[in-house]
Amino acid sequence: MTDRPPLPPFTRETALQKVQAAEDAWNSRDPERVSLAYTEDSQWRNRDTFLTGRAEIVTFLTDKWARELDYVLRKSLWAFTDDRIAVRFQYEWHDASGQWWRSHGNENWEFDAHGLMRRREASINDVAISVDDRRWTGPRTDAERGVEIPLR
Repeated sequence: MTDRPPLPPFTRETALQKVQAAEDAWNSRDPERVSLAYTEDSQWRNRDTFLTGRAEIVTFLTDKWARELDYVLRKSLWAFTDDRIAVRFQYEWHDASGQWWRSHGNENWEFDAHGLMRRREASINDVAISVDDRRWTGPRTDAERGVEIPLR
């Protein structure tokens, strides 16, 4: 099995690296790329959807990004232990009608010894926004790295 650094046990620095790597991967909107961060049998709860395994993750993300257009994500480290990380996140997207949304949420992650995520639980709420209320139009620039996301 191939390792996916940084590996547990996490320090603050390596937890921050793991969070940024996840943000970068999800902002690629490439379901195959994103799925490689998870174990073959990874278990997910995303809102009210339960998934098991990379194939289901790829299908889920493919469908998600077909509905959530121009998706842009920001993640922030909330807490960590040896093999677990909690994050809060926000992402912006619009639907097919052109309505923009900001989705706020929290995730709990659990990793195996190889640095692959074996469990992900996500709670998410959506808030309608106007195009003028958008904060982000693309992945973080280098200058934005480490900048905390606002609550509102």
